[in-house]
Amino acid sequence: MSVYNKNKIINDPLHGFLTIPTGLIYDLIQHPYFQRLRRIRQLGMSEWVYPGATHTRFHHALGAMKLMLLALDSLRKKGVEITDQEYEATAIAILLHDIGHGPYSHTLEHTLIHEVQHEEISISIMNKLNLQFNGQMDMAIQIFQSKYLKKPFLTQLISGQLDMDRLDYLLRDSFYTGVSEGIVGGERIINMLNVVGGNLVVEEKGIYSVEKFLVARRLMYWQVYLHKTVIAADALLISILNRARELAHVGHSLGSYHPLLHFLINDISRENFDDEALELFLSLDDIDIMSSVKLWQFHEDKILSTLSRSLINRNLPKVKISKVNLGQLDIEEAVKSTMEKMNISEEDSRKYFVKYGLLENHAYKSEGGGIRILNKHGEVNDVAESSDNYNLAALKETVKKYYLLRWVN
Repeated sequence: MSVYNKNKIINDPLHGFLTIPTGLIYDLIQHPYFQRLRRIRQLGMSEWVYPGATHTRFHHALGAMKLMLLALDSLRKKGVEITDQEYEATAIAILLHDIGHGPYSHTLEHTLIHEVQHEEISISIMNKLNLQFNGQMDMAIQIFQSKYLKKPFLTQLISGQLDMDRLDYLLRDSFYTGVSEGIVGGERIINMLNVVGGNLVVEEKGIYSVEKFLVARRLMYWQVYLHKTVIAADALLISILNRARELAHVGHSLGSYHPLLHFLINDISRENFDDEALELFLSLDDIDIMSSVKLWQFHEDKILSTLSRSLINRNLPKVKISKVNLGQLDIEEAVKSTMEKMNISEEDSRKYFVKYGLLENHAYKSEGGGIRILNKHGEVNDVAESSDNYNLAALKETVKKYYLLRWVN
């Protein structure tokens, strides 16, 4: 098939038409590893709160690539040298930046595979793809891993405080949840990008759009990503899989063989995350998890069936959120009442039904370069120093809240 025949157009509801720029990118999109992202929710369990939040990692990856192409085109128009090879490689790097996500994205990131970030899995998958495509992704992998040192701005467009990944997910998550606080001036931000000394900067005229971007990110975390009901749904799904793992370890049947069982029977971590585990991981998606939960609601184990039935019927735990650390008395009372209500042991109450912990929201970090603002005199300063918005500096502070999740019949 010729490259011309691969020059397809995709209609994105958020950004409009996306023209696939090269044959290699077309082949990567068509690859089963990438097509798997159609079956992985972008926002994990947020659909339990916002019914419209059914968009996928597939949507997001294509959208982030569309924004990347716009950004690269804008920089080229300003005289920034970007070769055709660099153009394609950067587009590939952003396209595949989330390919390592597993079922329900961040919700189960450390439940199926312990202590391994999705970015590490993305690299493993990109390396496998690179072998299949005869080394054509060498530069894309270098850019993704911050190893393409002569033009660091290419990596900064993928992973930074103001990158195309964040810009797309804020706009997309806002669109699909209906939470308007995430709407930012994406087009203006992209048109205000420039490069100074090899680093990405924003021209001073775009500073107010950047300020809105940072505020929107803070608000979206509290209203969507760290919404208390999302926390409850996440915790419930994690408890289900932890209980299933415990049962698998002692020989209980969890259904016919399925790749999911590999990650329940075996404790997979960085040390034993081998090629076999990676291939099995690549066969998993949201459908596998929810199909198992539907099956387990009829399991003979009371705890597994109760948890599974609760998720299917959206009978979620209650969550208390506080700005101050919750007292031990509150936790002990929740454990005791759950024991009595469920007729279970204290150990099971603590392991599966009562959860407490810390929520952190940090909208902006200036470390590692932050967001650089280029003023009309040619000087480059951090956005917090350049802004006349005194509240902007406060966004650098991490806001902490504490939560207590308890069982309610």
